[in-house]
Amino acid sequence: MNIQGKKVLLRAVEEDDLSQLQNWANNPEIQNLLGGWHFPTNKNDQKKWFADLSVSSLHQRFIIEVANHGMIGTANLVTIDWKNKNAFHGMLLGEKKFRGKGFGVDTVMAIMKFAFEELGLKRLDSTVIEYNEISLNLYCKKCGWKVEGRREKWYFRKNQYWDKILIGITRDAYFDLVSKNKYWVN
Repeated sequence: MNIQGKKVLLRAVEEDDLSQLQNWANNPEIQNLLGGWHFPTNKNDQKKWFADLSVSSLHQRFIIEVANHGMIGTANLVTIDWKNKNAFHGMLLGEKKFRGKGFGVDTVMAIMKFAFEELGLKRLDSTVIEYNEISLNLYCKKCGWKVEGRREKWYFRKNQYWDKILIGITRDAYFDLVSKNKYWVN
């Protein structure tokens, strides 16, 4: 099953995607916008990571695909907690030329629709490095997420410590958003 947005399609990761994923994983400009710890990634590491992907996992990863362009990024729902009905979400748009064109907003809206309307989750969480104002704007101003906290000096990037901004959205806030903005109404 694919997850359909208005502009994007979220699909399973395939072995043919690994070369592009490795390129993005080794791009410092992209990695400086993401949380986590990043070391250079080789083909063997990519294959091991791919071998561990499973539909039964609590960590689901998707390719963001756009008609006439193909693969433009990745999105995920990870650390899925079925008992408490929440998950962590992250996204990466790999090429600058696809940023600022609504693909990120559509990806987040499609992930939320899937999480809340199909999986029955109650909330989604994410984090943003304080200097990544584009992501903070996308999530909080365009997609209804709220800043819920801050962890000071959490990330070390560019020889400096930066705060981790904690953001989240509840199922109710998502339904309020789509009721107001009519996102899924054609």
